Amino acid sequence: MLEAGEHFSWLGGMIGLDSPATSALTRELLGWQPVQPGLIDDLDKGHYFRAK
Repeated sequence: MLEAGEHFSWLGGMIGLDSPATSALTRELLGWQPVQPGLIDDLDKGHYFRAK
């Protein structure tokens, strides 16, 4: 099995970084409030995957 760094070459270093993200700044600056389900809740609904 290839390691990520070998598979992705120069991009592997960036893929391996711990880069947490948040929408806090967007919410604060623009007054934005999400109205759709979050990523995990949306994926749990199963409509992105074929039925087994």
